[in-house]
Amino acid sequence: MKTVQPIRDIEVLNQLKSNLKKRGDKYYMMALLGFNTGLRISDILTLKADIVDSSHITIIEKKTKKPKRFLINDSLRSELTGYIESSNLGKNDYLIYSNKKDENGNQKPISRIQAYTVLREEGNKLGLEEIGTHTLRKTFGFWHYKQYKDVAILQEIFNHSAPSITLRYIGITNDIIDDTIKEFYI
Repeated sequence: MKTVQPIRDIEVLNQLKSNLKKRGDKYYMMALLGFNTGLRISDILTLKADIVDSSHITIIEKKTKKPKRFLINDSLRSELTGYIESSNLGKNDYLIYSNKKDENGNQKPISRIQAYTVLREEGNKLGLEEIGTHTLRKTFGFWHYKQYKDVAILQEIFNHSAPSITLRYIGITNDIIDDTIKEFYI
């Protein structure tokens, strides 16, 4: 599996969001959820429209089987509410829905492969080579760290065992190393 990177350029990040919105509101919402919660794609795809009924997203993470509780801030809630209304989603509908139905005729979420394909295609249009579904989570971590400089909080959010793992995960370690080498010459 290729390593993906966070999106470090805010203009590229905004352009990707714009491109995803043009591709379809559900893809834009998928990205917003990833960029603003740090949830894994496997957890984003299981979210249903009823999450706006509470103040927090509360799930059991698919990968770790650990409980996760995450605040839905006012900005994200506003985006979610508008999206749910414009998409005519019922409380039990998947937010990132597929046009395909299961064997019982029930709605399904898009697949992880579809999410990956859309992100890769739109990211490649912007020159992003190291992009995938995990880019959403890593981008959340990168920008959260840039704003708050609190690796302990991110470590907790990501359920990492050490701060060094979190910094490496969001690409900060590489950035710090590169910055120290830029002007170093003896």
